[in-house]
Amino acid sequence: MMESLDQPSYFFNRELSLLEFNQRVLEQGKNKENPLLERAKFLSIVSSNLDEFFMVRVAGLYDICQAKVQTEDMSGRRPIERMKESLFKTRTIVSELYQTYDALLDELKEYGIELVKYEELDQKTKGYMDYYYQNQIYPVLTPMVIDQARPFPLILDKTLNIGLLLMGKQDHEQVFATIQVPSVLPRIVPVPTEKGSVHMLLEDLIKPKLSELFSSHEVLHSCCYRITKNAAMHVDEEDAEDLLETIEQSLKQRKWGEVIRLEIESSAPREIVQILEEELEVEDAYVFRVHGPVDLTFLSKLGNIEGYNELKFTRIIPNSISELKERSIFDVLREKDILLHHPFQSFDPIVKMVQQAADDPKVLAIKQTLYRVSGHSPIVEALARAAENGKQVTVLVELKARFDEENNIHWARKLEKSGCHVIYGVIGLKTHCKILLIVRKEKDGLTRYVHFGTGNYNDVTANFYTDMGILTSNHQMGEDASILFNMLSGYASADKMKKITIAPHKLRLKFEALIDREIKHAKAGKKVHIIAKMNGLYDKQMIMKLYEASMAGVKIELIVRGVCCLRPQMKDISENITVRSIVGRFLEHSRIYYFYNDGEEEIYISSADWMYRNLSKRVETMGIVEDEGIKEKIKQILDIYLSDNTNAYELQADGGYVPVEIKKRIVNSQMEMLHVMKDEAPKIKICDVLMPILK
Repeated sequence: MMESLDQPSYFFNRELSLLEFNQRVLEQGKNKENPLLERAKFLSIVSSNLDEFFMVRVAGLYDICQAKVQTEDMSGRRPIERMKESLFKTRTIVSELYQTYDALLDELKEYGIELVKYEELDQKTKGYMDYYYQNQIYPVLTPMVIDQARPFPLILDKTLNIGLLLMGKQDHEQVFATIQVPSVLPRIVPVPTEKGSVHMLLEDLIKPKLSELFSSHEVLHSCCYRITKNAAMHVDEEDAEDLLETIEQSLKQRKWGEVIRLEIESSAPREIVQILEEELEVEDAYVFRVHGPVDLTFLSKLGNIEGYNELKFTRIIPNSISELKERSIFDVLREKDILLHHPFQSFDPIVKMVQQAADDPKVLAIKQTLYRVSGHSPIVEALARAAENGKQVTVLVELKARFDEENNIHWARKLEKSGCHVIYGVIGLKTHCKILLIVRKEKDGLTRYVHFGTGNYNDVTANFYTDMGILTSNHQMGEDASILFNMLSGYASADKMKKITIAPHKLRLKFEALIDREIKHAKAGKKVHIIAKMNGLYDKQMIMKLYEASMAGVKIELIVRGVCCLRPQMKDISENITVRSIVGRFLEHSRIYYFYNDGEEEIYISSADWMYRNLSKRVETMGIVEDEGIKEKIKQILDIYLSDNTNAYELQADGGYVPVEIKKRIVNSQMEMLHVMKDEAPKIKICDVLMPILK
């Protein structure tokens, strides 16, 4: 059965699917139902996502192509084909991105929000900007001429630079020069005005002054450019004597990585492009000429300008759990489990739980995994204080969390200095699970309190990532958590774990067993249903298992935010599978897995997606939800996600996504959640607005 399902035409390509996700984010930037300044932020996100796409996905493909690997991916594409299609699709998105940017600026002008050029200013305002340049910008600038005595400098990754073609006033010889637009200064410079909000980009204030910086030469041409480098880190963990120092060294080497993309203003003359291609060793295929400012990530700052509340989303105040304000969190958890659903509910209970534990004389030990934390993490501060208070504190800090390596190294050192036992994970695997264990001495003995969830212990991203977690004092959950931490720090076995399943040991097998059970029920003529919400679906084995279930008659509803390589609605193969992606105000990050199980419904929350890396290359956790009240709440949450017709897109059999059609009432799942987590809204029954399941 499984072998017959291993057909290239049954799968989508990973890179193209990821670009489709960025297309959906771009659609949010174009959507006039969204406030103007929020649309600007969506464009910033697209720009940032494309940076990461090149640093990781394109860079990986480039390495494979250079090695002349011919292996096909699950969609039947060779690496060179994947690269060509990815670059073509990216150019289409970039072109649309800048068209949207131009249209957005025109709309913002109507509200008095403008980006202006120096040449557009009157003399008085020019004088003010000249003063600002002379006192705040000029001292930081370092103009660099390239000649026989001065070689081409190291251009830093993702920094904005100005390339110049100069001609000597005496010898008339042409030379190339470059100057970095200072990243230590704000990209958006306020321009004094009596009304509205007028700004100028930093590079547009520097450009008119270039002739002063190179006074002995005539400036023939100037243009902004930016490079993106390969972000891969190749770390030999087994031979590393000190993993922390090894990662530090690898980070330093990253700045010397290969250039994988050159962005440059469309006005750039061929001479400058050619010089940069030669010096940076970048092929023409990886050069992107843009019709507007290079690097649109500055739009996130523009979206946050003061005032203009009518052009922003209404501020959301997360719901608080009154019990946790009135009583000790430990007293509450001895009586019942608590569901937290961020950002609709506050992240504070988790922070306060660690803070209370740090100062509570009854708490003996705290153990926690940290993957990504905020720059000023109150949780890290509390863990450090707990260790200083004499408690046994064990923290797993994942040093290999991509793009957070430096931050995590900083926290690891701080925690070690405070007396915490810091571990760096398991050799060869990233530790991606999200779990907290607190051991407390109470009248009837030791009690273990556990938080297990889908998201990072990050108080900042908890405001705009949707994540879910459960707080519990369940004895077996505590036992399982203890075993997990003993595995991470030593050599304990996972065989005795009953309520928490971990990857890469048994999680894949667990998922397959749960799907097989639905298949068995389907063959017995019973009602069957699977709902799975995740960030990405890229695992051939899991996809084929879902095809097998669909062919057996199992109704499968997938909510996949980003990459999805499963092809739905294929006759006789996946016609019982629907896939939807929800892209809205908040980044959908929670992972929820529902299995009907002949009426004995089982629900799990997990840190793991159905991606090969999550199931085979990372330490992940999945915990069963047993509290009946919480189960009902999560079922209600899934119903709402499946009813969304505002931010939801349906994946088609050809790989495209179409917005879900509004048939009855408008449902914005993320806004509905605010009411649901207050217990204000009636349950929404699914299926009025869903794509019908074909029989």
